Amino acid sequence: MADTALKATNITKFFHDPVDMPVLKGISIEVKKGEFISIVGKSGCGKSTLLYVLSTMDTDYEGKLEINGELATGKTLNSLAALRNASIGFVFQFHYLLPDFTCLKNVMIPALKLGKYSYKEVEERAWEKLKMFGVEEQAKKRANKLSGGQQQRVAIARALINDPAIIMCDEPTGNLDSKNTNIVFDLFQKLSKEFNQTIITVTHDEDFAKRSDRIIEMADGEIRSHGH
Repeated sequence: MADTALKATNITKFFHDPVDMPVLKGISIEVKKGEFISIVGKSGCGKSTLLYVLSTMDTDYEGKLEINGELATGKTLNSLAALRNASIGFVFQFHYLLPDFTCLKNVMIPALKLGKYSYKEVEERAWEKLKMFGVEEQAKKRANKLSGGQQQRVAIARALINDPAIIMCDEPTGNLDSKNTNIVFDLFQKLSKEFNQTIITVTHDEDFAKRSDRIIEMADGEIRSHGH
């Protein structure tokens, strides 16, 4: 159990409007620490819905979810928010950086929220993460002054600031050209191989998925294959 980062057991979810319709049908999935997995499938197969359940943002499901050995199912919204902030980093297709803040400040926000480190320590950690991704020269620039590829790297640095157990990504390369897609892929690979970070990515990009450790293929709200 100690090397399991995330375990979902029999996750079932319905959309209730206009009629009850199952979107996730009894999904079970186990992800090891340091594993880099891609969830693929046609649009509407439920992969983004699954990611929102796995990330604890959507609590309207049946089944059981454990993150880092801790049961997330049934927790209050406040304790889920705390669990997320400490244990999960998010990277979306749109980077959601605050445009008028500097890159450094953007990366610091989740750590300031967590309140575990002093302002100065948070600032130092943010510099470190930006350096790791080769964007430290942009640190003092406003986020909206960066290219798309640089913004996505800053967004990944922000996702990592609290050293989360798991990074969850929804189409993280959806807006990037092939050069920047490769840069982001290499960063993820480095995080999983060198830093034992667990990465769960929903992606349409077949090449990206093929190069990750394992592909989980979904169709019609079910898992068709768990990869190897």
